[in-house]
Amino acid sequence: MSDQPANAPDFQVPRPWIQVAVICHTALTESTGQMSVIRITDRVNIIGYTPQMQPQPLQLTMALLIKSGDAQGQYTLRLRVNSPNGQQTTGQEITLFFEGGDRGIQSVIPIAMVVGDIGTYWFDLMLEEEILTRVPLTVLYQRIQLPPGSPPPLAEPPTER
Repeated sequence: MSDQPANAPDFQVPRPWIQVAVICHTALTESTGQMSVIRITDRVNIIGYTPQMQPQPLQLTMALLIKSGDAQGQYTLRLRVNSPNGQQTTGQEITLFFEGGDRGIQSVIPIAMVVGDIGTYWFDLMLEEEILTRVPLTVLYQRIQLPPGSPPPLAEPPTER
């Protein structure tokens, strides 16, 4: 009997099921194999002195827990980022092995990127070229006004998360 509900979308390969897919600041894998996800976020506030946001580096983490369902064997997983301006960037491939049923995998994926646009970045979790799920990250920008007579800053203030 299949683990797929009758109304599941038509998927080209046997579909595993997402238990957790989040962007966070840290994810720890304990010695027992359990995962602790710390500071889940879907928004990042960038603070600056300029009228327009300047490109800013971000370092975050994506934590994944995926259950096999009908999927068995080796599969390729990719993270594809869609920026607010429509640009797509595909990350490194990760090879996963699914045992089937309620068995699954957990993965901690570091995300290092430079954001140049405000708006929502969509992270597509791709399995064998098909989207399993999408995770949003919205980048906001807040300009800080300097008091009159203050010297201009030499550098942008640090990114606030």
